[in-house]
Amino acid sequence: MGAGHAHKLYRHGHSPVHALPAHCKIAAVFSFVLVVVSTPREAVWAFGLYALLIAAVAGAARIPAGFLLKRLLIEVPFVAFALLMPFVAEGPRVEALGMSLSESGLWGAWNILAKGTLGVAASVLLASTTELRELLLGLQRLKMPPLLVQIASFMIRYGDVIADEMRRMRIARLSRGFEARGVRHWGVLAKSAGALFIRSYERGERVHLAMVSRGYTGTMPQIAETTATRTQWTRAAALPLAALAVCLLGWTL
Repeated sequence: MGAGHAHKLYRHGHSPVHALPAHCKIAAVFSFVLVVVSTPREAVWAFGLYALLIAAVAGAARIPAGFLLKRLLIEVPFVAFALLMPFVAEGPRVEALGMSLSESGLWGAWNILAKGTLGVAASVLLASTTELRELLLGLQRLKMPPLLVQIASFMIRYGDVIADEMRRMRIARLSRGFEARGVRHWGVLAKSAGALFIRSYERGERVHLAMVSRGYTGTMPQIAETTATRTQWTRAAALPLAALAVCLLGWTL
Protein backbone atom coordinates (compact mmCIF):
# COMPACT_ATOMS: atom_id res chain seq x y z
CA MET A 1 0.00 0.00 0.00
CA GLY A 2 2.97 2.23 -0.33
CA ALA A 3 2.00 3.71 -3.68
CA GLY A 4 -1.09 5.68 -4.56
CA HIS A 5 -3.70 4.27 -6.91
CA ALA A 6 -6.17 6.59 -8.61
CA HIS A 7 -9.72 5.47 -9.21
CA LYS A 8 -12.58 6.87 -11.25
CA LEU A 9 -14.76 7.68 -8.25
CA TYR A 10 -12.16 9.91 -6.65
CA ARG A 11 -12.38 13.64 -7.40
CA HIS A 12 -9.28 15.59 -6.49
CA GLY A 13 -9.90 18.59 -4.28
CA HIS A 14 -8.77 20.58 -1.26
CA SER A 15 -12.03 20.83 0.66
CA PRO A 16 -12.44 20.33 4.43
CA VAL A 17 -13.96 16.90 3.69
CA HIS A 18 -10.93 15.87 1.60
CA ALA A 19 -8.64 16.94 4.43
CA LEU A 20 -10.23 14.65 7.04
CA PRO A 21 -8.32 11.43 7.81
CA ALA A 22 -9.72 8.41 6.03
CA HIS A 23 -10.56 6.43 9.17
CA CYS A 24 -12.63 9.35 10.48
CA LYS A 25 -14.65 9.47 7.27
CA ILE A 26 -15.12 5.69 7.16
CA ALA A 27 -16.41 5.66 10.74
CA ALA A 28 -18.70 8.62 10.03
CA VAL A 29 -20.21 7.05 6.90
CA PHE A 30 -20.66 3.67 8.60
CA SER A 31 -22.42 5.32 11.55
CA PHE A 32 -24.59 7.41 9.23
CA VAL A 33 -25.72 4.33 7.30
CA LEU A 34 -26.56 2.52 10.55
CA VAL A 35 -28.70 5.45 11.67
CA VAL A 36 -30.49 5.64 8.32
CA VAL A 37 -31.24 1.91 8.36
CA SER A 38 -32.58 2.22 11.92
CA THR A 39 -35.06 4.95 10.96
CA PRO A 40 -38.70 3.83 10.72
CA ARG A 41 -39.86 3.78 7.11
CA GLU A 42 -43.03 5.65 8.01
CA ALA A 43 -40.99 8.77 8.91
CA VAL A 44 -40.86 9.95 5.31
CA TRP A 45 -39.78 13.47 6.29
CA ALA A 46 -36.69 12.07 8.05
CA PHE A 47 -35.29 10.72 4.80
CA GLY A 48 -35.72 14.14 3.24
CA LEU A 49 -33.58 15.60 6.03
CA TYR A 50 -30.97 12.88 5.49
CA ALA A 51 -30.83 13.85 1.82
CA LEU A 52 -30.26 17.46 2.84
CA LEU A 53 -27.40 16.37 5.11
CA ILE A 54 -25.83 14.46 2.22
CA ALA A 55 -26.25 17.50 -0.01
CA ALA A 56 -24.60 19.69 2.63
CA VAL A 57 -21.59 17.35 2.81
CA ALA A 58 -21.37 17.27 -0.99
CA GLY A 59 -21.42 21.05 -1.03
CA ALA A 60 -18.68 21.23 1.59
CA ALA A 61 -16.64 18.74 -0.44
CA ARG A 62 -17.30 20.70 -3.66
CA ILE A 63 -18.69 17.61 -5.38
CA PRO A 64 -20.97 18.62 -8.29
CA ALA A 65 -24.50 17.23 -8.24
CA GLY A 66 -24.04 15.71 -11.70
CA PHE A 67 -20.93 13.84 -10.57
CA LEU A 68 -22.83 12.37 -7.61
CA LEU A 69 -26.03 11.54 -9.51
CA LYS A 70 -24.14 9.83 -12.33
CA ARG A 71 -22.46 7.46 -9.89
CA LEU A 72 -25.75 6.69 -8.16
CA LEU A 73 -26.73 4.75 -11.29
CA ILE A 74 -24.98 1.76 -9.76
CA GLU A 75 -28.13 1.09 -7.72
CA VAL A 76 -30.38 0.74 -10.79
CA PRO A 77 -30.76 -3.07 -10.35
CA PHE A 78 -31.99 -2.53 -6.79
CA VAL A 79 -34.41 0.14 -8.02
CA ALA A 80 -35.82 -2.33 -10.55
CA PHE A 81 -36.28 -4.91 -7.79
CA ALA A 82 -37.99 -2.37 -5.54
CA LEU A 83 -40.41 -1.33 -8.30
CA LEU A 84 -41.59 -4.94 -8.62
CA MET A 85 -42.42 -5.32 -4.94
CA PRO A 86 -45.85 -3.58 -5.02
CA PHE A 87 -46.96 -6.05 -7.69
CA VAL A 88 -45.69 -9.31 -6.17
CA ALA A 89 -46.03 -8.71 -2.41
CA GLU A 90 -49.04 -10.05 -0.54
CA GLY A 91 -51.35 -8.31 1.90
CA PRO A 92 -53.98 -5.56 1.67
CA ARG A 93 -54.26 -3.96 -1.78
CA VAL A 94 -54.68 -0.31 -2.74
CA GLU A 95 -55.73 1.19 -6.06
CA ALA A 96 -53.29 3.61 -7.71
CA LEU A 97 -53.20 4.73 -11.35
CA GLY A 98 -55.69 2.01 -12.24
CA MET A 99 -53.50 -0.74 -10.77
CA SER A 100 -53.95 -2.94 -7.73
CA LEU A 101 -50.81 -2.62 -5.60
CA SER A 102 -49.80 -4.24 -2.34
CA GLU A 103 -49.69 -1.80 0.55
CA SER A 104 -46.85 -3.68 2.25
CA GLY A 105 -45.06 -3.87 -1.11
CA LEU A 106 -45.30 -0.09 -1.52
CA TRP A 107 -43.79 0.47 1.91
CA GLY A 108 -41.11 -2.12 1.21
CA ALA A 109 -40.22 -0.46 -2.11
CA TRP A 110 -40.02 2.93 -0.43
CA ASN A 111 -37.87 1.48 2.35
CA ILE A 112 -35.38 -0.01 -0.12
CA LEU A 113 -35.26 3.05 -2.37
CA ALA A 114 -34.87 5.61 0.40
CA LYS A 115 -32.34 3.79 2.57
CA GLY A 116 -30.45 2.26 -0.34
CA THR A 117 -30.09 5.57 -2.16
CA LEU A 118 -28.87 7.37 0.94
CA GLY A 119 -26.37 4.60 1.71
CA VAL A 120 -25.01 4.59 -1.85
CA ALA A 121 -24.80 8.40 -1.87
CA ALA A 122 -22.82 8.40 1.38
CA SER A 123 -20.48 5.71 0.00
CA VAL A 124 -19.98 7.65 -3.24
CA LEU A 125 -19.11 10.77 -1.26
CA LEU A 126 -16.58 8.77 0.76
CA ALA A 127 -14.97 7.40 -2.41
CA SER A 128 -15.08 10.82 -4.09
CA THR A 129 -13.09 12.48 -1.33
CA THR A 130 -10.68 9.69 -0.34
CA GLU A 131 -7.97 8.00 -2.38
CA LEU A 132 -7.92 4.21 -2.47
CA ARG A 133 -4.60 4.04 -0.65
CA GLU A 134 -6.00 6.23 2.11
CA LEU A 135 -9.13 4.08 2.34
CA LEU A 136 -7.02 0.98 2.87
CA LEU A 137 -4.88 2.73 5.46
CA GLY A 138 -8.06 3.95 7.14
CA LEU A 139 -9.43 0.39 7.35
CA GLN A 140 -6.10 -0.70 8.78
CA ARG A 141 -6.25 2.12 11.33
CA LEU A 142 -9.75 1.00 12.36
CA LYS A 143 -8.35 -2.48 13.19
CA MET A 144 -9.99 -4.31 10.31
CA PRO A 145 -8.67 -7.88 9.96
CA PRO A 146 -5.27 -7.48 8.26
CA LEU A 147 -5.95 -10.33 5.85
CA LEU A 148 -9.09 -8.62 4.52
CA VAL A 149 -7.19 -5.36 4.05
CA GLN A 150 -4.43 -7.18 2.18
CA ILE A 151 -6.93 -8.95 -0.09
CA ALA A 152 -8.59 -5.62 -0.91
CA SER A 153 -5.19 -4.07 -1.57
CA PHE A 154 -4.16 -6.84 -3.97
CA MET A 155 -7.52 -6.70 -5.76
CA ILE A 156 -7.06 -2.98 -6.36
CA ARG A 157 -3.45 -3.32 -7.44
CA TYR A 158 -3.91 -6.22 -9.84
CA GLY A 159 -7.41 -5.47 -11.13
CA ASP A 160 -5.91 -3.15 -13.75
CA VAL A 161 -3.28 -5.77 -14.60
CA ILE A 162 -5.96 -8.37 -15.34
CA ALA A 163 -8.00 -5.83 -17.31
CA ASP A 164 -4.93 -5.01 -19.39
CA GLU A 165 -4.37 -8.72 -20.01
CA MET A 166 -7.95 -9.01 -21.25
CA ARG A 167 -7.38 -6.06 -23.58
CA ARG A 168 -4.25 -7.67 -25.07
CA MET A 169 -6.08 -10.96 -25.61
CA ARG A 170 -8.92 -9.13 -27.36
CA ILE A 171 -6.45 -7.32 -29.63
CA ALA A 172 -4.78 -10.66 -30.41
CA ARG A 173 -8.13 -12.16 -31.43
CA LEU A 174 -8.99 -9.18 -33.62
CA SER A 175 -5.57 -9.26 -35.29
CA ARG A 176 -6.33 -12.86 -36.33
CA GLY A 177 -9.65 -11.87 -37.86
CA PHE A 178 -11.86 -13.15 -35.04
CA GLU A 179 -15.05 -11.30 -34.16
CA ALA A 180 -17.73 -12.82 -31.92
CA ARG A 181 -21.04 -12.67 -33.77
CA GLY A 182 -23.10 -15.51 -32.36
CA VAL A 183 -23.40 -18.60 -30.21
CA ARG A 184 -20.97 -20.55 -32.37
CA HIS A 185 -18.17 -18.22 -31.25
CA TRP A 186 -18.80 -18.74 -27.54
CA GLY A 187 -16.32 -21.62 -27.48
CA VAL A 188 -13.46 -19.29 -28.43
CA LEU A 189 -14.50 -16.80 -25.76
CA ALA A 190 -14.71 -19.58 -23.18
CA LYS A 191 -11.18 -20.73 -24.05
CA SER A 192 -9.98 -17.13 -23.73
CA ALA A 193 -11.59 -16.87 -20.30
CA GLY A 194 -9.90 -20.12 -19.25
CA ALA A 195 -6.52 -18.91 -20.49
CA LEU A 196 -7.01 -15.63 -18.62
CA PHE A 197 -7.79 -17.53 -15.40
CA ILE A 198 -4.67 -19.69 -15.75
CA ARG A 199 -2.45 -16.69 -16.47
CA SER A 200 -3.90 -14.79 -13.50
CA TYR A 201 -3.41 -17.78 -11.20
CA GLU A 202 0.19 -18.23 -12.34
CA ARG A 203 0.84 -14.51 -11.92
CA GLY A 204 -0.53 -14.69 -8.38
CA GLU A 205 1.81 -17.58 -7.55
CA ARG A 206 4.81 -15.67 -8.90
CA VAL A 207 3.87 -12.56 -6.94
CA HIS A 208 3.47 -14.60 -3.75
CA LEU A 209 6.84 -16.29 -4.22
CA ALA A 210 8.46 -12.91 -4.84
CA MET A 211 6.91 -11.55 -1.63
CA VAL A 212 8.04 -14.55 0.41
CA SER A 213 11.57 -14.23 -0.93
CA ARG A 214 11.56 -10.62 0.33
CA GLY A 215 10.51 -11.58 3.86
CA TYR A 216 6.70 -11.60 3.71
CA THR A 217 5.27 -13.48 6.69
CA GLY A 218 1.55 -12.75 6.36
CA THR A 219 1.49 -9.11 7.41
CA MET A 220 2.26 -5.98 5.45
CA PRO A 221 4.43 -3.22 6.98
CA GLN A 222 2.53 -0.06 7.85
CA ILE A 223 4.19 2.69 5.85
CA ALA A 224 2.42 5.66 7.43
CA GLU A 225 0.78 6.18 10.79
CA THR A 226 -2.23 8.45 10.27
CA THR A 227 -3.62 10.10 13.37
CA ALA A 228 -6.63 12.34 13.83
CA THR A 229 -7.08 15.28 16.17
CA ARG A 230 -10.11 15.83 18.36
CA THR A 231 -11.23 18.62 16.03
CA GLN A 232 -11.14 16.28 13.03
CA TRP A 233 -13.12 13.63 14.85
CA THR A 234 -15.68 16.26 15.84
CA ARG A 235 -16.07 17.43 12.24
CA ALA A 236 -16.45 13.87 11.01
CA ALA A 237 -19.02 13.10 13.71
CA ALA A 238 -21.22 16.03 12.68
CA LEU A 239 -22.98 13.98 9.97
CA PRO A 240 -23.89 10.87 12.01
CA LEU A 241 -24.81 12.94 15.08
CA ALA A 242 -27.18 15.13 13.07
CA ALA A 243 -28.64 12.00 11.48
CA LEU A 244 -29.06 10.43 14.95
CA ALA A 245 -31.07 13.44 16.12
CA VAL A 246 -33.34 13.08 13.10
CA CYS A 247 -33.72 9.33 13.73
CA LEU A 248 -34.72 9.88 17.37
CA LEU A 249 -37.32 12.41 16.27
CA GLY A 250 -38.60 9.90 13.72
CA TRP A 251 -39.20 7.35 16.46
CA THR A 252 -40.83 9.78 18.88
CA LEU A 253 -43.06 11.88 16.59
